[in-house]
Amino acid sequence: MRDLFIDCSYGTSGDMLLASLIDLGVPFKIIEEALEKLGINSKLFLSIEDSRNLGFKGKKVQVNLLDKESKTMAWLEIKQFIIKSKLNQIVKNNALEVFEVIAKAESLVHGIDIDKVHFHEIGSLRNIVNVVGACTALEYLDLTNIFSTYPPSGSGFIKTSHGELAVPVPVVLELAREHKITLIGSKNSFSGELTTPTGLALLIVYVDKFMQPESFLVKSIGVGLGNRKSSSLSLLRSSLIHTSRNDFSNNSSDVFFRSFVLVQEAWIDDSSPEEVAFLIKELRNNGAIEVASESIYMKKARNGISVKVLAKPEDAERLRYVWFDHGSSIGFRERIEDKWMLMRRSGTCKTKFGKVIVKQVKRSDGRLTLKPEFDELSRLSCETGIPLEKIREEILSNSDTFSPDQNWGF
Repeated sequence: MRDLFIDCSYGTSGDMLLASLIDLGVPFKIIEEALEKLGINSKLFLSIEDSRNLGFKGKKVQVNLLDKESKTMAWLEIKQFIIKSKLNQIVKNNALEVFEVIAKAESLVHGIDIDKVHFHEIGSLRNIVNVVGACTALEYLDLTNIFSTYPPSGSGFIKTSHGELAVPVPVVLELAREHKITLIGSKNSFSGELTTPTGLALLIVYVDKFMQPESFLVKSIGVGLGNRKSSSLSLLRSSLIHTSRNDFSNNSSDVFFRSFVLVQEAWIDDSSPEEVAFLIKELRNNGAIEVASESIYMKKARNGISVKVLAKPEDAERLRYVWFDHGSSIGFRERIEDKWMLMRRSGTCKTKFGKVIVKQVKRSDGRLTLKPEFDELSRLSCETGIPLEKIREEILSNSDTFSPDQNWGF
């Protein structure tokens, strides 16, 4: 297994992560080729240099703009810019997700529609290079799992295009709130911005588990240095590691993984079908992965309804409030159960119907199988009048045309 452990205890930003991955062994040429595909290599000069920070050596990335008056871009401009580029589809999707995560946080902070978000420092060419470069480097490494420490909060004030802002800046706080990321504060921490919006957004998109593995073998280490000038360390470490099978959700092989799912269940005999339907809707709206219901025969010859919720363990408390705020039950059962999953990734197949969205699954014996998305099957059936089974056969017969648009995951 090829895992990555990011230690961002001293801070995280897009350039620090990119520099650490290059120091880890990602060829600099891979990043330069990505900038050519992005179409901005003529507008800047990217350099990587050996440097030191308080005696510790590492790499530092410098993005030198040839046009000093280069303007910043809005979210929609960046979106179209990346979509129209010739980047690898997986890199495109991940880079777009990073910027969309930030744009959503910006929209909430400023109280505007996401499509009206205009980035300032985040929308600079420098930042676009850092994001696309980091996404390209992580795709090149072809990782199975990514672990990370929680990022530091920082403190004090910084000067921005919005004026002087308290640290953590509003967007970082909103990102941490929305994605339930713990920020680590310390009375001895450096007074300044340790975690940037871009650095945090990259962690949100890529990190599988915010934890240090219980035991791991370090294969190689990359150190990325920041551009902050201070009396405290400004570095981020990325380590390629080998973890034991129990360190990531007790995975039992390189193909299938053991995870955990929250199960909440109540038997209800004092609500109308309409009230139960409303409860189920609210459970789904508040994070339930799935909600199932079935009729049951209860004590005193009562017909009741069993409502069962599957959810992520971290959503337990929010869902408890839903049960008691919108349901008639005065109690419910809750437990954590094992969940076993095969590796999968989404992509498309070329068929006579055009490109069709499918899911590729890696079976326990190593075989790769395809599963057409049912929404695609039903859409094509409605458009063509062809039975679902015939459409499914056509898609599977073109399995050799499968093109992934995301990394393997669970």
